[in-house]
Order: sequence, then C-alpha cells, then structure tokens
Amino acid sequence: TCRLFVVSDIRVARSARGRSINLALSHRGRQALKAIGIEDQIVGKGIPMRARRIHTHSGKKYSIPYGTKSQYILSVDRANLNKELLTAAEKYPNAKVYFGHKLLHCNVESGLLTFRGPDQTSRDVTCDLIVGCDGAFSTVRKQFMRKTRFDYSHVYIPHGYMELTIPPKNGDFAMEENYLHIWPRDTFMMIALPNLDRSFTCTFFMPFEDFERLTSGDEVLDFFQTYFPDSIPLIGEEELKRDYFSLPPQAMISVKCSSYHINSRCVLMGDAAHAMVPFYGQGLNAGFEDCLVFDELMDQFHNDFSACLPEFSRLRVPDDHAISDLAMYNYIEMRAHVNSKWFHFRKYVDNFLHLLMPSTMIPLYTMVTFTRIRYHEALQRWKWQNKVSENWSCLTARVFLRSSSLVLERNWNAPALLSHIL
Repeated sequence: TCRLFVVSDIRVARSARGRSINLALSHRGRQALKAIGIEDQIVGKGIPMRARRIHTHSGKKYSIPYGTKSQYILSVDRANLNKELLTAAEKYPNAKVYFGHKLLHCNVESGLLTFRGPDQTSRDVTCDLIVGCDGAFSTVRKQFMRKTRFDYSHVYIPHGYMELTIPPKNGDFAMEENYLHIWPRDTFMMIALPNLDRSFTCTFFMPFEDFERLTSGDEVLDFFQTYFPDSIPLIGEEELKRDYFSLPPQAMISVKCSSYHINSRCVLMGDAAHAMVPFYGQGLNAGFEDCLVFDELMDQFHNDFSACLPEFSRLRVPDDHAISDLAMYNYIEMRAHVNSKWFHFRKYVDNFLHLLMPSTMIPLYTMVTFTRIRYHEALQRWKWQNKVSENWSCLTARVFLRSSSLVLERNWNAPALLSHIL
C-alpha cells in the first residue's frame, strides 16, 4: 500500500498557496505523464509555445524558435496540474491520500514518520520506504544531513521575482499566444506565459537591490516606461502600480545534495533532492523524470529497494546537478545573450551543423528539452560541440571578412571609385 501525506487538498482550497509561476512542460515530463496514462488530459489543458518572442527596447519583436516546427513546450497551470495528479493518485486501489498532514519528524532507519494531523494532534506512521518529495526545505532531507559523507549546499541567487498579469483584450490574447515572451535587459528581464483564460502571467526578475530602489507607484511607472514601454498598455498603469506592491519580491534557491538515498529505507526526489532556479523550465520535468527513472529501476531490479535506491542515486545525482548548472547559465542567456548578434549567428551555425549531422551535432536546448538524453551527457556533448561550433563560426566569419575585403579591394582600385574619391 502506498500512503501519500499532503499538507492540503488544492482542489477544495480557497486559494492556492506558494508560487504561481507557470510551468513549462516538455518531453521528459510528458513521458512520465504518459507512463501513468494522463498525458493527453494535461497536454489538452496546455498552450504550445513554439519560440521565444523577444521584445526589444524600441518595441520591435522577433522570434527564436525552440526547435523544428513540430517541437514546442507547453505552458501549463501549476494548480490545475496538481489537481489532476491528486485525482489520478486517488484512483489507484493500493494508494491512500491523507490531507491536512504536516511532517514533523522522520527516522529513516526505522521508517517512523511523525505528522501533525488536521486536528493538530501528532500521529506516528511506520513504512518500508520513505519517499521524500517535500520541497526545497525538505524535512526528510534534514535527516540525511545528520549522516556522514552526505554532501549538501544551497545558494540563493541575488535576483528575486514578482508576478504581474496581462489581461485579455476584447476577449482574446493581448499578444501572440504561442510564444514565451521575453523582455531581456541584460541584468534583469521580464517573461510572459499564456494562460487558458487568454491572459498572460508575467514574471519580472531583477536584483533585490534594484527592486528596493522602486518605492512608489510613479517610480515603478517611470522604470517600466524606460525599460518595458510596450508592456504598460498591456498591463495597465494602475494595475502595474497596484500589483508591483501587492507582494514583496520572492527569493529563488538552488539546492544540490548527494546522495539521494539512505540504505534501502529512504529516497529523495524532486525539489527535496535538487531544487533549481526556473530559467531552463526543467524543474517540473526533472522531478517527473525522477519518478520515471525510479519506476524503470523498480522493474529492472524486481522491486528490490536495496538494489534500486543506490542505482537511482548513481544515475540521478550527476544529471540533476548538470541541469541545475544549466538553469543558472540559461538566466544569463535569456536576459543578456539573446541581445547579442554573435549569439544569433551561433544559433544559425548550430542549426546548420545539426542539419548536416543530425545525430552528432544536436543543439543543447534540443537535447535537454526534446529528448531523454541524460542531462549530464547533454552538458558534456554541448561543451564538445561548442568547440566545433566555435571553429565553424570563426571560419565562416574569416571567409566572410576575406571575401568582403576582396570586394572592397577591387572596388578601391576601380577608376570610377578613385575619381569619385579624388
């Protein structure tokens, strides 16, 4: 029997607690949903995003496709996804869901868990295997930290985030809906993801000290007029000034640890094992892939926890550390690199090399988002491919410059040009 202890039932809660950042569902997450038979119903309530839609300072827009025409990521609502997963869990005859229970303590050696129930009394539960999926500030993981040779680190990045809303316009989307919209401004940025109600959820990322400098509605309006002028009529002046101060900027944490298991009695998954910043859109997908890999290992080792758990740690620790690092890197790419002409040129080179050698030269984003190539292998391949791509880019640039100089030289020696100059 599988017993699932949950703090609250989001399906009956008056308001959803925690972050409301939209989730980006891609191949890894979809494969996990497919394994439990609910991929279609989740995908059916998602909105395809086929490219990044870049909003420049001047108000001009251009697109950077995620992959081929058939490749896209999905904007899915966090609350709806949680509701669907809870409903699916309750349908398993060997599963029992307990709501209103908060974990107070666990003893991983004995399998003893102590919860505070909805009546505020303590309750002890004993189990054969503890699966800790209790988030970035995991109570289960605290027990791991009492063990020798358990590595743990966490980092708060200096940037925070806040959420704003672009409402529907005349009953329809106010911007093109099948994109992830980005306003990259080097040290900060704003993004917007589409919702089923035809609104957009905007997430504004900026260093905390910059947030603190904006202390009035007029200062906020002036700031947006300077850096995001095209967003003001979409959000609304009064709504922007109101929503900016409705909640303080929220922090973002990155967690790494190793290993993910203790003996054959306890294992960590999801944010409890590898909370990451949201800039690669892989937090959800990595967590779902944890479940998928664990399920595959249980089949491989015939439900033997003593064999399955160590192998799970061996496989997932390097992968999750790799995607955590890539998520940190992707923030720099999203807020700064996309403004660079060299970045766009390298994208064209990468795509050209992929066309020439589709199984050898695969863009990093494609490997991470549209395949199940292991994250750490994707990172290693990317570093190797970068060297090849860099050489091609430099060679192409040299050929272009050389041909340009030859044309210039021929023109320079032309009598007509010479006489014109003289």
